[in-house]
Amino acid sequence: MQTTIKKWGNSLALRIPKLFANNANLKVNKTVDISIDEGSIIITPISEKEYSLEKLLKGVSKNNLHGEFDTGAPVGKEIW
Repeated sequence: MQTTIKKWGNSLALRIPKLFANNANLKVNKTVDISIDEGSIIITPISEKEYSLEKLLKGVSKNNLHGEFDTGAPVGKEIW
């Protein structure tokens, strides 16, 4: 498929057709990696890591568990 590069401020912009965006799992404001390989521009979506409480808690051990600490007395209208 051919498309046209347009000027966008001091940069160049390329419109990505919806079919391509859907197939590459691209969404508005998604972070991508852009690189050049032998004169070709490669755009790769960056997968966001998914965290669950269960996975995070598996990494907690007696060796890395933080102790309690005092944050001081309430100030202003804080409720403890």
